Amino acid sequence: MFQDSKYIHKSHNVSVLLYQVVCAAKYRHIVFNNEVDKILSSTCEQIELRYEIKFLEIGTDADHVHFLIQSVPTYSITKIVRTIKSLVAREVFKECPEVKKQLWGGDFWGKHILSIR
Repeated sequence: MFQDSKYIHKSHNVSVLLYQVVCAAKYRHIVFNNEVDKILSSTCEQIELRYEIKFLEIGTDADHVHFLIQSVPTYSITKIVRTIKSLVAREVFKECPEVKKQLWGGDFWGKHILSIR
């Protein structure tokens, strides 16, 4: 599913922008299990089809997720992270309502990004 980093060729530029983003679940609750991981992966596949965002790697721990992302210079890192976090949260809450209950009906993600490199 996830591919190697390649140059992105546009009409007037060639780029290879890579971002490592680490996002934690709200209150650092343990919410990532096999079911949530599958939803996360399938949502990221859909994001790749719709946006110029490529997921080179996704790694989950019990309470946070690591993304290695490649994108184009026209997308700010804020737009990339906001897109990923909002679409993943919506799909997880839709397909796993027990996660929403575990997080007291609130947000899926914590307010802060743990790391961007």
